[in-house]
Amino acid sequence: MSALPLPYLVNLAGLLLGAVFGAAVQRSNFCTMGAISDMVLMGDGNRLRSWALAIAVAMLGSQLLHLAGLVDLGTAIYATPSLGWLGAAIGGLLFGFGMVQAGGCGSRTLVRFGAGNLKSLLVILMIGIAGYATLRGIVGPVRVWLEGWSVIDLKARGFASQTLPDLLGGSAAVRWALALAIPAALLASVFASPRFRRQPSLIMAGIVIGLVITGGWAATGILGADEFEPDPLASMTFVAPIGYALQYLMTFTGASLDFGISTVAGVILGAFLMAKADGSFRVESFAGAQDVVAHIVGGILMGIGGVTALGCTVGQGLTGVSTLALGSFVALAGIVIGGILGVRYLEEGSLPGAFRAFFQRG
Repeated sequence: MSALPLPYLVNLAGLLLGAVFGAAVQRSNFCTMGAISDMVLMGDGNRLRSWALAIAVAMLGSQLLHLAGLVDLGTAIYATPSLGWLGAAIGGLLFGFGMVQAGGCGSRTLVRFGAGNLKSLLVILMIGIAGYATLRGIVGPVRVWLEGWSVIDLKARGFASQTLPDLLGGSAAVRWALALAIPAALLASVFASPRFRRQPSLIMAGIVIGLVITGGWAATGILGADEFEPDPLASMTFVAPIGYALQYLMTFTGASLDFGISTVAGVILGAFLMAKADGSFRVESFAGAQDVVAHIVGGILMGIGGVTALGCTVGQGLTGVSTLALGSFVALAGIVIGGILGVRYLEEGSLPGAFRAFFQRG
């Protein structure tokens, strides 16, 4: 292993972690959009509990890496002292609403594509194009303008970062308390349900996906540690990496492979192998013109929203939250609310109806 250059080690780790993630999602039907839909329409919280379990495992594992001095989560993009609360909220709402229209979030879209769903290919293209346009293209100035007047400079207020431990004093004792208390509360809530305790596939998926998030921090922060050219500290996220992956495919000779692109490829590969192994691989296409429009709109909203919020259901809802960053919790809340509105929109057939249903029934 040590004979390989560091970038190759990190990219290989990204490919393997992505493959494990894709296989776990395909096997268990782990899906944030599906979890919200199950809860809103049927009162079934099992997939939501699996997501909460993944958050607990990711948070505990990531914080232990930080407390052991193996990685510095303070250098992650989510922990910056610039708190973009409005971008996180609006971006989360757009992403949550869009993922319902597209039939799944960014990670689930990659998994569905690996399992033969051709509709997901269109969504991937829309996420990549809209995300890149928001990051560096025509939508970029709007995003920069939004950040310019709404970002709170926490450093000017005496805080080192936007993570909860730093906002509450910055001591190791505070971080230990939060790193243990929040996962413990989540785990207690999750396993309080007898029905969930009888769902081994969802339990395993939550644990594996949480460990994959921790593995991402280890891959970039430990394997990628280099005194002169360290890899940026990162873990699993999919909106911007999908855009970079499309760019890499189009400009192979002028682009560089990185951890994010490798994870995108790994998720598709892992889902494909699992779908083939369990016989669930099916080629699926659009049901009609309305289906095409819904997937296009959903992909565009996820691309814009994911970049504006600095992450998706995985990027903010798992990876960002594992750093205990305040902005990640805001984005997560936005994604959940947007997802509920999206489900109500499909149920009611209009935005006014969706808002009425949201405030009347939740």
